[in-house]
Amino acid sequence: MDNMDGHLIAALKRNGRASLSDLADQLGVTRSTVRVRLDRLVQGGEIAGFTVLTRSDVRPDPVRGLMMLEIAGRGAEKTMMALRRMPQVQAVHSTNGTWDLIAEIGTDTLEHFDQVLFTIRRMQGVTRSETNLLLSTRR
Repeated sequence: MDNMDGHLIAALKRNGRASLSDLADQLGVTRSTVRVRLDRLVQGGEIAGFTVLTRSDVRPDPVRGLMMLEIAGRGAEKTMMALRRMPQVQAVHSTNGTWDLIAEIGTDTLEHFDQVLFTIRRMQGVTRSETNLLLSTRR
């Protein structure tokens, strides 16, 4: 893989639906050069596939985190229902081990994130929690 291949991959990451003509214009090469290089990158396994990003993949919430929860007794289902009603909670996962549930949380500010954590910690049945902020996401 050379510098041109790297630029081609970067262009495709910005817009996976770019036409060969658009890519050729961006890179300053011919369409056939782009086609040959793209085919070689796919055949060689450098490009493993193409995908689509949905609105939910590009989160508008700049502050995101995972909150692990320990639930007393058999209250997990009730707690899950309460968490699902909160707009800041994007997903709730049941798990094994120390934690009973993991909540994915997203807010606009750290202060708002702290308020959400406080609200969840006060829910009936929540006995213990641990929270980790998500700093970046790599695919």
